[in-house]
Amino acid sequence: MVVEGLFDVPGVPDSRQGPGSGSLGVNTHSSAPLPVRMRPRTLDELVGQEQLRAPGSPLRQLIEGDQATSLLLWGPPGTGKTTIAAIVSQQTDRRFVEVSAVSAGVKEVRAAIDAARAELSRGGSETVLFVDEVHRFSKAQQDALLPGVENRWVTLVAATTENPFFSVISPLLSRSLLLRLQPLTDDGVRAVMENALVDERGLAAEYQLDEDAREHLVRLAGGDARRSLTYLEAAARAAGARGAATIDLESAEAAVDQAAVRYDRQGDQHYDVVSAWIKSMRGSDADAALHYLARMIEAGEDPRFIARRLVVHASEDVGLADPTVLQTAVAAAQAVQLIGMPEARINLAQATIALSVAPKSNAVIKAIDQAMADVRAGKIGTVPAHLRDAHYGGAGDLGHGKGYVYSHDAPYGIATQQYAPDAVSGARYYQPTTLGAEAAVAERWDRIRKLVRGE
Repeated sequence: MVVEGLFDVPGVPDSRQGPGSGSLGVNTHSSAPLPVRMRPRTLDELVGQEQLRAPGSPLRQLIEGDQATSLLLWGPPGTGKTTIAAIVSQQTDRRFVEVSAVSAGVKEVRAAIDAARAELSRGGSETVLFVDEVHRFSKAQQDALLPGVENRWVTLVAATTENPFFSVISPLLSRSLLLRLQPLTDDGVRAVMENALVDERGLAAEYQLDEDAREHLVRLAGGDARRSLTYLEAAARAAGARGAATIDLESAEAAVDQAAVRYDRQGDQHYDVVSAWIKSMRGSDADAALHYLARMIEAGEDPRFIARRLVVHASEDVGLADPTVLQTAVAAAQAVQLIGMPEARINLAQATIALSVAPKSNAVIKAIDQAMADVRAGKIGTVPAHLRDAHYGGAGDLGHGKGYVYSHDAPYGIATQQYAPDAVSGARYYQPTTLGAEAAVAERWDRIRKLVRGE
């Protein structure tokens, strides 16, 4: 589906009126959602992303210099990707066209680019083509964007929440300026809500926001500006339904249907409790870990969040010292989805105890982090010729697969040959501990490494 102009992103020139007409096409009527009404209109109104808004930054140069550079915006939801696309369109007097990556196909992509090309040929305005969730596009759909980008028929602004190095084709990536957006800080979320409380486009100073209600909404927003405004608007409606001009904690809780986390009077915050829970499991204190788990459950913490952290730390803190813990954590996460709360508290507790009492090893996370550090440092190298794909015509003429030793034909099923590129041929990423089941893994890995490398 392709949408254009006024009914798409508020604050963008309506292409049917023409750029520079003086009409911003801002959708400020009261029925529009608060996040829509409060969408920033300039870079200076954008909260957070200081690295992108700084004087002389590539984004500011693009906008203020009216350059036709395509952008790839990478960041979590609610950090300003759609807003930046709208600002680029508005401040450079370009038409705004959005292609939905969820529902559009190659036909819609080509139609949008053809329309932009036709507009240019008529002497009309340039076009900002916004593609949200571009990672959902197939390779063919992404390929369809290339002519428009290469010929500058459109200024492409593509947004993704996933790592573009894995989800966006290389030709498109190389032709775009990659900008990474960060989640808003808690102070940033507070600033977004404070602006909405007083701005005429927002709540126009009709409500006051209690401190505890504010902190509750900040925590639930999780660095997502759009979510914070959605919750704030719902809380304001809840307060208004009670005839109150103050948004208190009760209104905020009723609006988002989630209880506030009430910590002790020493002032520890949400992330402190999560951190203490994780560190208690890492420290093998099952009782302390259960205490913090209980606090999160009683506070109404999302059980899916708890389950995700269990899965992460099963590999980060236990790893191959007890491989069954990962299975337990994954099973607990599945149980949360299958049966929900309050029964799933038992599954979360089982996984918490299992992770706490298991032998510990951080060899897995150290291994992958070191390998990734080498890759980022440029230690790539070419794949050895004997390991390259040899299943197509002409591969043999290139030497692909020549000299490869099939492991199952070698003694012990382990062939002595080079597997890693020359740049990292001597790397020793995985260095197992001698704790728990990893002791046996360490002994076997030592023997395997010597056989593989001919040491």
